[in-house]
Amino acid sequence: MTAVDTAVDTGPALADRILGGWLGRIAGNMLGKPVEQGDVWTRDRIDRYLRAADALPLTDYLPEPAGDDDPPLRPEWRSCVRGRIHGSCRDDDVDYAILGLDLLETHGFGFTTEQVGELWLRRLPYLQTFTAERAAYRNLANGLKPPLTATYDNPYQEWIGALIRADIHGWTSPGDPRRAALLARRDAVLSHTGNGVYGAMWAAALIAAAFTAPTVRAAVDTALTVIPAGSRLARTVRRALALHEAGLPWEDALDTLAEETAGLGWIHTVPNAAVITSGLLYGGGDFTRTIALTVRGGLDTDSNGATAGSVAGVMTGAASVPAQWKDPLEDTVRSAVFGFDGVSIGELAERTRCLARLDA
Repeated sequence: MTAVDTAVDTGPALADRILGGWLGRIAGNMLGKPVEQGDVWTRDRIDRYLRAADALPLTDYLPEPAGDDDPPLRPEWRSCVRGRIHGSCRDDDVDYAILGLDLLETHGFGFTTEQVGELWLRRLPYLQTFTAERAAYRNLANGLKPPLTATYDNPYQEWIGALIRADIHGWTSPGDPRRAALLARRDAVLSHTGNGVYGAMWAAALIAAAFTAPTVRAAVDTALTVIPAGSRLARTVRRALALHEAGLPWEDALDTLAEETAGLGWIHTVPNAAVITSGLLYGGGDFTRTIALTVRGGLDTDSNGATAGSVAGVMTGAASVPAQWKDPLEDTVRSAVFGFDGVSIGELAERTRCLARLDA
């Protein structure tokens, strides 16, 4: 599938799926945010934490810390654990989705990579950028142009930053994964190269495919068609598919994938794509199980939970996202993007739907 393989409903069903994508991204991000430090909060440590709190199976946001035996959670944890959530926390995983929406509303689908950079400088505070995005921002401020912004003094070129910026291109290209991937690539090359760019293309295509794919497996298969088959990202995603198809338990599959991607680091695109793929496959289309397994998989937990949640939310639709995930968000987003702090999730989804419908 490289284009719309079934008719995309541009009415209430599309609106529900786009809202589901936004809710899924935000809820998955919030679920993973307290343990977002993959070199400390390993998969085993996350599960020990949950077991001690009698929170396995995980069916809600993370519980509060029960004692002092574990490493500290992220400083934002008090606004991200069950019983304490009143709207979403600010996070770059959501900021970039908002920036992407603003980009398309401002420049349309013919936007240039240079315009992406200009928007960052106008809308996004420098200290709310990280790794490859911060390197690219600094390069922009120093007068460099793409593609030098991605390559000059930037050791993070294949990390996960471009992947987390891709959702808007999938949400606005429902059923057209190749178009979504091309848009995501134009965005990604501002700050990334190689597997960093392929990760953005893969994620955008995965989300676009989720609107029409009959199964999660079909969406993952489709997303693979937009990136080079010989890339390390494609080989790792295919490996995750093969392990699932062979019937390996989720834990054993992740052990194997971790061994085969060892040395890349916990923020690199490739091992995180393995965690996302496994969460989606073993989640089996169930929203709660998908984001829970993805976050329990460790590494960049909030980014992975956000992407898996976006895919699952598109596939199920907002109406089918369980209340324990969406109700605490109170239809409110905190954001560092100038002009968007406190915006309604419903408003973001409706503005996204208008873009998707106009280009359908």
